[in-house]
Amino acid sequence: MSGQTRSQLRWLGILSIGVFLVAGIAPPFPQPLEYHQFADRRIYFGIPNFVNVVSNLAFLLVGIAGLGFLFSRGSFGEVFTESRERWPYVVLFVSVALAGIGSAYYHLTPDNDRLVWDRLPIATAVMALLAATISERVSPKASLWLLPVLAVIGAGSALHWSWSEQRGVGNLNFYIVVQFYSLLVIILLVKFFPCRYTRGTDIYIALAWYGLAKLAEIADEQMYDLGHLISGHTAKHLLAAGSIYWLLRMLRKRRAEPKEMESPLHERIY
Repeated sequence: MSGQTRSQLRWLGILSIGVFLVAGIAPPFPQPLEYHQFADRRIYFGIPNFVNVVSNLAFLLVGIAGLGFLFSRGSFGEVFTESRERWPYVVLFVSVALAGIGSAYYHLTPDNDRLVWDRLPIATAVMALLAATISERVSPKASLWLLPVLAVIGAGSALHWSWSEQRGVGNLNFYIVVQFYSLLVIILLVKFFPCRYTRGTDIYIALAWYGLAKLAEIADEQMYDLGHLISGHTAKHLLAAGSIYWLLRMLRKRRAEPKEMESPLHERIY
């Protein structure tokens, strides 16, 4: 690994520590209670908020499909040069499947107590994607060392928010950092560190899908008012699941770059 690469990673690490310190000293940002008031509250088959509940099936299906691919015989050699590189994606797809279950549970009776079961796997999934990006662009060994650390940080951010709400001083700061700053780190890694596999820029498309999902979430009521067919929050579920599907599509189509095309950047850290 070149000196310039080490310097870039060092500064990125310092920036990340700084962001978490700012989150720790910034005024607490509580969960707005109106967040739970979704536009589409239709009841079908005795299930409240039916469409928002059932649309989470998309997460469950894509999570299971991802795990099936990772543990199939054809997922090695060309998709992963080392079998250990699949573990961040295993955590990612497990988390996505669990997010489908947790989000469905939350939408049956939306409140802060149930919301934690939605956010817990989401935060873990984001951190698993960060670990996968580190594996493919910096070091597989460093990624495996960081994976449990990042997963604990992600899960901890959701649990910290839930704990703070129970104390009456709700604080979303760390959860916001995990969900949004981690995605910024992924973008920076993709921009400045070459990938050891083809289709490395597919991550931009996946993140664009996720960005559209967040915009749809904001426009929940406005989208529902267009014809009472689909609300913005339901669209968020489908678009976010589409983002994960794009990652699965990337894995299915990619190939390892020829060794002669690799630079010292891709040397593993031992």
